[in-house]
Amino acid sequence: MRCAAQPDVLWCQHHNGIWRSTDDAASWQEVTGAPLSNFGFAVVVHPRDADTVWFVPGVADQQRIPVGAALGVNRTRDGGRTFETLRSGLPQQQCYDLVYRHGLALADDGSTLLMGSTTGGLWGSNDGGDHWQAVNTRLPPIHAVRFG
Repeated sequence: MRCAAQPDVLWCQHHNGIWRSTDDAASWQEVTGAPLSNFGFAVVVHPRDADTVWFVPGVADQQRIPVGAALGVNRTRDGGRTFETLRSGLPQQQCYDLVYRHGLALADDGSTLLMGSTTGGLWGSNDGGDHWQAVNTRLPPIHAVRFG
């Protein structure tokens, strides 16, 4: 994911961790220290602040579920030096929702998020992920969400 206001800064999260580039993908630096796990797929970057990024972690490639069967979203506001895990309003018991790469979206306002899971859960946040609210938890598998 590229920051719209700082297009040389890109972020990704995949099987091998979280990575950041500050030179338009000419080189990448691994970002370590994210709570829960560095494994996952979903990542969105604030449209005006390349240091503010959200990730949805999972256990591992062999076990594609949330860590501890509790859904959380990791956010950094300082380019990956520190993270916080956001859980308010998300399922915290017996949760098996995986979020695909395009299953997390951030609106142009930089604070409204949507997140959809492989088990049909859809959540929204209007405050940068501090608090989430279920939109619907009985949908078919969600592969992508997007603001129109």
